[in-house]
Amino acid sequence: MSKGDSMQTIDRAMQILKSFSVNVPELSLADLHRKLGVSKSSLQRILNTLILQGVIDKDEKKKTYQLGLELYFLGQLVEKNSHLLSTSKPYMEKLRDEFGESVALNIIYQKKRKCIGYVSGGHELTTITYIGQTSPLYAGASAKLLTAHIPSEELCELLSEIEFKQIAENTIMNKEELMKELTKVYQEGFAVSWGERVKGAFSVSAPIRNRLDEVIAGVTIIIPTARVDEKKLNLYIESVKKTGLLISNEFK
Repeated sequence: MSKGDSMQTIDRAMQILKSFSVNVPELSLADLHRKLGVSKSSLQRILNTLILQGVIDKDEKKKTYQLGLELYFLGQLVEKNSHLLSTSKPYMEKLRDEFGESVALNIIYQKKRKCIGYVSGGHELTTITYIGQTSPLYAGASAKLLTAHIPSEELCELLSEIEFKQIAENTIMNKEELMKELTKVYQEGFAVSWGERVKGAFSVSAPIRNRLDEVIAGVTIIIPTARVDEKKLNLYIESVKKTGLLISNEFK
């Protein structure tokens, strides 16, 4: 096998793995063929190798594939050895315990807001967030928080590429409104969302900074609006800001 063939096989293997998601946990060979446009024979060879390595499992009865446990074990190593994740998690858990609400850790990845860490709240009614979830950079507290701290030239380029779509009832739908909100977020040092990305969800996000004072991530508390105590709004904000500052201090 030539170097080019090897690279193509690796690329296709990664495409297969990335085809699965929370909403699509199982796929058949035909599904993968339609999704990736790769021949079934090539897919079958790669899938057999991935099964042997434990990163793909096959349900022989249904003839479908799903991600294997080996990926979970590798993910645990990533979390353990990632300084940002391992440093942030205890503080996220403390914030979760203070209010009993879900807390997420977000970054900008490939021009989207991406969740890389999550601790679930203790209530039956909770907002649904998961590791790997992405959203546009104009929708929600965490997205606005991160976008507000993008360098000016990069932000101008990004804004020129945005196509606004109505994700939820209160989604920001134009550049003027977004810039006004980003300026406010930058000045105040936190972002708030009332149903901008998810209907019925309230969230507060604050920055995590490195030793160069650059914003490298955002910590966010997410609360169903039905459970928000408006008398505690300032307490929510101050607690999230404090959590972001405590995590940031670990990088100084």
